Amino acid sequence: QPAPSLMTLTCELGAAGPALGAETGWGGTAGSSTGDALCPGSQCLPQSRATGHCAVGSGAAVGLTPFLPTGAPCLSFDVVPDPPGQELGHFPLSLRLCAGTQAESSQANRSDSRGRRGAETQPPSSDSDEEEDEEEKKPELELAMIPHYGGINRVRVTQLGGTQVAAIWSEKGQVEIYDLQCPLVAISDPQAMATFLREEQAKIKPLFSFAGHMTEGFAMDWSPMVPGRLVTGDSNKNIHLWSPKADGTWHVDQRPFTAHTASVEDLQWSPTEATVFASCSADGSIRVWDVRAAPGRAFDVNVISWNRHEPFLLSGGDDGALRVWDLRLFQVSTSVATFKQHTAPITSVEWHPTDGGVFAAAGADDQVTQWDLAVERDQEGESEDDPALASIPPQLLFVHQGETDIKELHWHPQCPGILITTALSGFTVFRTISV
Repeated sequence: QPAPSLMTLTCELGAAGPALGAETGWGGTAGSSTGDALCPGSQCLPQSRATGHCAVGSGAAVGLTPFLPTGAPCLSFDVVPDPPGQELGHFPLSLRLCAGTQAESSQANRSDSRGRRGAETQPPSSDSDEEEDEEEKKPELELAMIPHYGGINRVRVTQLGGTQVAAIWSEKGQVEIYDLQCPLVAISDPQAMATFLREEQAKIKPLFSFAGHMTEGFAMDWSPMVPGRLVTGDSNKNIHLWSPKADGTWHVDQRPFTAHTASVEDLQWSPTEATVFASCSADGSIRVWDVRAAPGRAFDVNVISWNRHEPFLLSGGDDGALRVWDLRLFQVSTSVATFKQHTAPITSVEWHPTDGGVFAAAGADDQVTQWDLAVERDQEGESEDDPALASIPPQLLFVHQGETDIKELHWHPQCPGILITTALSGFTVFRTISV
């Protein structure tokens, strides 16, 4: 039985290969002028190549490679940015992640620093080279694990004084801060890995720990404006503010923000205002603290994401709907856009790091969707003659299926268009031609 842990990884991906899972591209049957519309949400796509539908399982639409199994499911992960000056966004891709496991026993959990490396590939020159070429395409993964007592609900990484640190929400009701320097060095150098396993792994302890929530939680976010500032929210509706101290520890305000009446599900700092953050709750409300309160809703709001380029907030709830809120009109109590494509609760949402109109979402319906608010329906297009296509929102760019129980997704901030997901079936990394 694998142990619960915090994991740091480094991985390198070769050139984009054949797509895995079921990827949906709008259009008709291959080679047909009329075609049958493939309607995401109303049809379950097979995990293997679906003959007859355009861009299903096609490498022309997406390059996708699954991570190696982690031994236990990872409920949460975060991207660890690479040092400045490295060439990023080109194959072979090198990714560094920090993830936490959810093992069956408390003693079995780990915190992992992980990554992947793989040789850059060239098209096979002959049939005899195909097996060797396929072997080169396989990603390589380096993994450094920190044993952790209790399953890890949420992981968020930030940089403090040149050092990457991770905040961890434990199912045991504690929030802990870990220094990732040792595991990150270990995954980049074989000799350092040997030293880490022999001398350092068992000795790693949290830099700081807070047990004042008295219950478990999932909501947590580092401020992008004030280094070291953190907010954490729990299942008892309380939100605590963390402020960094000069001695390398944190002061946690014992007076929580308590306007919510149910579990706090997610927290997001404003990307432009150092003192403003938003929260969403199972009481059905979104609140912007120190600015104005959000309207009440009749559904649980699970996740939110704050747009870094526009005054928009994105939310996803138990009703499967994605809603875009204009912060300039927050008192109006109505979202400016609502998309009902998912058929089960939304589990993760995130705006694209550089394109203010693009976002991705994951749901309990085992779908990952990509959206672009700038797209409008072509009034003279084929949708007028095809009711099935007319029912698809024009802003929906892409649907990915084939994973099981997707928990979280993130855009890579340095590799354009790269989307990473974690699910019961493992990690997945892909990039579509749409973004």
